[in-house]
Amino acid sequence: MPISETWLLPDGVADVLPEQAQVIEILRREALDFLASRGFQLVYTPFIEYIESLSSLSESNQDLDLATFKVIDQLSGRLLGVRADMTPQVARIDAHVHPVEGVARYCYAGTVLHTKPQGFNTTRAPLQLGAELFGSDSIDADVEMVDVMLSLLQKAGLANGIHLDLGHVGLFRSLVKHAGLSKATERRLSDLYQRKALPELAEFTQTLKFGADFYNLGRYASDLDALQNNLSAEIIADVEFKSAFDVVKKTQSEIQARWPELHIGIDVVELRSYHYHTGLMYAVYAPNRAAPLAQGGRYDGIGEHFGRARPATGFSCDLYALSAGQFKQIHTVVAPKGTDKALLEAIANVRDQGFSVIQLLGNDGLNSIPNATHQMVLVAGEWKVETI
Repeated sequence: MPISETWLLPDGVADVLPEQAQVIEILRREALDFLASRGFQLVYTPFIEYIESLSSLSESNQDLDLATFKVIDQLSGRLLGVRADMTPQVARIDAHVHPVEGVARYCYAGTVLHTKPQGFNTTRAPLQLGAELFGSDSIDADVEMVDVMLSLLQKAGLANGIHLDLGHVGLFRSLVKHAGLSKATERRLSDLYQRKALPELAEFTQTLKFGADFYNLGRYASDLDALQNNLSAEIIADVEFKSAFDVVKKTQSEIQARWPELHIGIDVVELRSYHYHTGLMYAVYAPNRAAPLAQGGRYDGIGEHFGRARPATGFSCDLYALSAGQFKQIHTVVAPKGTDKALLEAIANVRDQGFSVIQLLGNDGLNSIPNATHQMVLVAGEWKVETI
């Protein structure tokens, strides 16, 4: 079959055309410059590497493992994976390639590849940008990362009307541990919480130990005061539960102090990536967008697979999603052919002003540049730029 009949790209993969590509590239540069100003060091990671480095077979990485394309290395015969997330790669850098004592801050930007779209109407090849902080288990580190994430969105012009959601997997996890539930029951509860199925939750929790607490965790998931008032004294006194509860409350307070106009919501049973995250979770939403603009959380011990478990927190976003709906008019100036010194100097001056200048070739005319918006013309011995 000729290539002219098979040019369509796979589902979830698309070209990026000049008008949007320029917006995305400007956004990428500004985002990385901003992260550098906050002390995050830029790293580049390989697009493909041994599958053991990208996703172990442990429960915490099953979702990532399923999202990873796998191929056989023609040189070694070993299984390779195309990165589906850059966080494990940065954890490898922190553990082995660039181990430092104390706090390490890294940022990155690059294409990742997913076997299936990870959300509604999303690409399988996002341009992932993110920041990671290793070496601190302090709540200050989580607050810093949330603040950096919000500031980055503000830098991108997306701060108006945004909504921050905060959660913590420790509340549900500690309650499960306290009640001694089986893995099957834990998964069932997680599913009910994710679907916000309160009637089903009420029925399912009737026979569970601390069933009322599990139900109230879902019913009052967005109101910390009401949640605290409706939980049993035994659960409130649980050290792990109380620690997670206090982290959410303090984080909300500190972020609100930094961003007084920001709407902050609480959802303590938002359990996305439940087995991956270990503590605070956060996501930013914008009006009329189903998927979050950016999201992240704490994932302590992620480097354990590489022999160096460290506290870690971070966030990531898809630059394609951030730039959605934004287009930049590309101004292209057409200059006549020629090697006259005055003409060449004028072309250089126009380019220095930020314009794209294309000089005509051979017998080409103005109509040979279909995207031209301006032209250079000689007026009274001086080269000027005029709109076409």
